[in-house]
This record gives sequence, C-alpha cells and structure tokens, in this order.
Amino acid sequence: MFLSVVSTLSTLSAGGSAKDPVNQLDDAQQKATNAAGWIEENWSAWLGIGLRVVLIVVIATVLRHVIRRTITKLIERMNRSAQAVDRTALGGLLVNAERRRQRSEAIGSVLRSVASFLIMGTAALMILGIFEIDLAPLLASAGVAGVALGFGARNLVTDFLSGVFMILEDQYGVGDSVDAGVASGEVIEVGLRVTKLRGDNGEIWYVRNGEVKRIGNLSQGWATAGVDVTVRSDENLAKVRETLTEVGAAMSKEEPWNERLWGPVEVLGLDAVYLDQMVIRVSARTMPGKALGVERELRWRIKETFDAAGIRIVGRMLLAAEGDEDGSAAPAVAAPSAYASTYSPQSIAASPIPSAGMNK
Repeated sequence: MFLSVVSTLSTLSAGGSAKDPVNQLDDAQQKATNAAGWIEENWSAWLGIGLRVVLIVVIATVLRHVIRRTITKLIERMNRSAQAVDRTALGGLLVNAERRRQRSEAIGSVLRSVASFLIMGTAALMILGIFEIDLAPLLASAGVAGVALGFGARNLVTDFLSGVFMILEDQYGVGDSVDAGVASGEVIEVGLRVTKLRGDNGEIWYVRNGEVKRIGNLSQGWATAGVDVTVRSDENLAKVRETLTEVGAAMSKEEPWNERLWGPVEVLGLDAVYLDQMVIRVSARTMPGKALGVERELRWRIKETFDAAGIRIVGRMLLAAEGDEDGSAAPAVAAPSAYASTYSPQSIAASPIPSAGMNK
C-alpha cells in the first residue's frame, strides 16, 4: 500500500500538467488517506517489534555487564587472596603472586569473552527471528565458514585450546623452570597462544602451546641434588662415609643452605665399584630450582674436606695417566690395524698392481 502511494505521487509529479488540478488534488488526498490508514493499521505491529528488539538489546547488555562484572570481581578476589598469602613467611614457598595473577587474568579473559559471545550471539538470533528472517541458511553458512576457518587456522585453534588447558590445569606458571622439549628455561610469561621462556644464556624462547607435547616442571614440589664422588679402591669406606656426613651436616647449618636444603645430606652408598676406583653417591632433597647450586657447593666442600683428610678424588682417565706407584707408566698398546694382515681387503686394495713384465 505504501509503495502504491509513493508511485502515485511520483506519477502525479511527472504528469500532473496533463490532468485537471482538481482531480490531481482529489487523487493526492485519496492516496494520502489510504497511506495514513495503512500506517494506522500497522503502527501497533511496528511498535511491538521495536519494543521487543529494544527489550532484547537492553536485557542482553545488562546481562553481559553483570556477568563480566561478576567475573572481574572473582578474579580480583583471587588476586587479593594470593597477595595476602604471599606476605606470610610460608607464602613465598607456596604461592607465586605474579604467577597466580597472570593465571587468573587469563582465565578471566577467556570467561568474559565466552560470556559475551554467547549472550550477544543469542540476542542477535532472537532479533533476526522477530523480523521473520529464515535462520536456516544463515546457520548453515556460519557452519561452513566455521569449518573453513577451522581448517585454515587449525594451528591457531590448537595453540589457543592447548593454552587454555595449560592455564586451567596449572601445569606451569611465571617463575617455573620447565623443559618443554623444544626449549627449556624459566617461564617469564604465559599466554593463551605462546609461552615465553628465558634460556640459560639469556635468550628468550617463544614456544607455541600447540607444539608442546610434554612438559617437565622443575619447580613444583621439591628437587634432588645428586653428587657422585670417585675415590681410590683402597680408601677406607668408613672414613669416607664419616667425612661426607660431616660435610653435609656442616652445610645444612649455614646460610643460605639451611633454607635450600629440605632434608639431610645422605650418603646412599657405593654406586659403582671398579678395580682402580669406587663411586659413592651423595644425595639431598632441596628447594625447587636450587638443586644445581646445591650440587656445586657440595662438590666444593667435599673437595676441600677430602684434601684436608688425605682422601684423593680420582677418575679413570687420571689413573691411567698416573701409572703405577713406582712411577713407571703402563705401556701404550696400539689398536689393531686392518693392514696388519696381508689377506685383508684393505691390504689387497692398497697393494700395488703388478706390471705386465712381471707377469711374464
């Protein structure tokens, strides 16, 4: 009806000069009356549709704001509790505030994004349904586009999903020393797609979360420091054990090793016995990430104490170079050669070819 009124008015404007002005005025009045009647008949439906659309938008906006605000409040509460524990004496060993903050922020970001997508997507579908738009082709097209995007960006999706599960499961965090297979070092940032590691030489590794097939966290729970001490086979084992025990007891009473050692230094016993030497295993449970420093300090103290006690730390190569007690070194024996036998393939291939005159 509205289109017919518009076309009539345009016709009147184009060819109005050919008609009587009175008839033109009557026709225009009739068309305007019909348009006004059509609008009067349908305005209530328009108003109802508009109110429903506005109501859906308002409810979706308020619900989205409330849910995002609630998630933000929960994340802030988690961060405050982590900071409160971090101020205590034991909090430094149990909670890493920066690790907890980054983990909670990442989880909050994922939850807010998912909530916004679900709420606004549902509202958009409801609005399209109000206008009586067929959603079946739209949903089918969206499904095809999603499949194409999934195949095209499968690495990105894999990295994102792997990062989400790594954060939710708390496999590692900021400050942890990890071995990710493709790289190892200290974690300096955990993201949904990429994890940053600081290597031993100061380099920064950007590891995609989807490429991590296994992860070894060296900073969770506790670590073990192990030292192998090699002495001569004729040393007194009781004296060696007593000396090692004294070294461990003295080290566990000094700063800062009394905090890094979470257990006594134990002499586990003989790890290997050879004709010219013995290997004694020394072990201790330490703070996570401090095992390497404890091992170095333990070797230093063992060497100094053994030198003072007259116990020699030796190795297999050193014994071979020293020779016998009277100073005569053992004669060196060359490895057998393939050229020693005249019938070996190497000797035959290296022998000169006889001339024709010699064959005669």
